[in-house]
Amino acid sequence: MEHSTPGIILLIIAFIGPLFYYVRKVRNGKTYEMRMIRGIEEIENAIGRSAEEGRGIAFSTGMTDVSPLLFACLGILSFVAEKASKLRSKLIVPVRDPEALALIDSTLQQSYQKTGMSSRYDSSQVRYLSSEQLAYASGYQGIVHRENIGATFLFGSFAAESLILAEAGQQVNAVQIAGTISNEQIPFFITSCDYTLLGEELYAASAYLTKDPTQIASIRSQDIAKLALLILIIVGVVLASLESLNFDVKSSIIQSTIEKPWGES
Repeated sequence: MEHSTPGIILLIIAFIGPLFYYVRKVRNGKTYEMRMIRGIEEIENAIGRSAEEGRGIAFSTGMTDVSPLLFACLGILSFVAEKASKLRSKLIVPVRDPEALALIDSTLQQSYQKTGMSSRYDSSQVRYLSSEQLAYASGYQGIVHRENIGATFLFGSFAAESLILAEAGQQVNAVQIAGTISNEQIPFFITSCDYTLLGEELYAASAYLTKDPTQIASIRSQDIAKLALLILIIVGVVLASLESLNFDVKSSIIQSTIEKPWGES
């Protein structure tokens, strides 16, 4: 901060200030409308369909390490676990990061406790496969086939294994809903999954499903910040264009003056 300019400090305040403001408003009972995204709406339907068919559910966070993204995924996982426990559906969460395993296990336990189904929770539902990318993908593929999974949820950060994971669900005719911030993997999910959340829609899904005040306030403040940035960009483009126009006019006047013959007024 000691090397920050006054302008940077003002920008930091402008972007962080709304977050605290909206957190306080939401915790005091203020509600904000969030646009429904079809992929989010279909999460509950996919769980219901798998329960009707007597098939299990798989939830993967891909290559996601312990990070803000993982906590957004845990919000969605919590919702899925609550619905699955109520419908008595088997939920399996393959994991590749040992550090994330404890967080995922804790999230599932709390979700089952919340619905009064603590006795139905089995720690074997969280399965550590491998920290190696393709080994994890192979293990996931085996689980989907052996357990005859009826619905798969792929939320988080993915790389080259994305199509392997999605293809596994396709092979058993499972309903698949995916969401990732990995832009280069979005096309693979769009072509192989029933519904795909694009980029930051994943964070919106967590806020929408959990109704967590902090997450809702964060989404709201981010929207305000994006609007402010858009306005700044537009103002900057207009000012730059005007400056360029003035420069061109001045250059034209100077050029015409130089090109006039001597003695011509």
